Amino acid sequence: MKKVIVVFALIVGAIFSSNAQSNEKVISLEQTPGEFTKKELTVAAGTYVFEISNNAVGHDVGFVLVQKGKDISKPENHIQTAYVTEVVGTGKTQKSKPTVLEVGEYVYFCPMNPTATDNTLIVK
Repeated sequence: MKKVIVVFALIVGAIFSSNAQSNEKVISLEQTPGEFTKKELTVAAGTYVFEISNNAVGHDVGFVLVQKGKDISKPENHIQTAYVTEVVGTGKTQKSKPTVLEVGEYVYFCPMNPTATDNTLIVK
């Protein structure tokens, strides 16, 4: 009987885990040499996963998100859950961890692909 309960619990857990992953809100951003293709985005407050694509940059890229007005050169100001979990190779896509975005303005850039540091994410 204990085995049946354990198996049932594992199945239910897998279903809920699967549903949670399919409901995640994703912000997809593409990098090309020297820039992000989207310079400004507006989203509702909530939890998001950033999906970063490397479109022929020629080297690995990354992603940094910082609340507007904070010093972007200081890693302690970076929203670290927004970092991609692995560097993004040419022709590849990587995701960040789920990141809570509160109302406000943020800037995003790539520390490895010299992109502008005034790309704006507005959260309403």
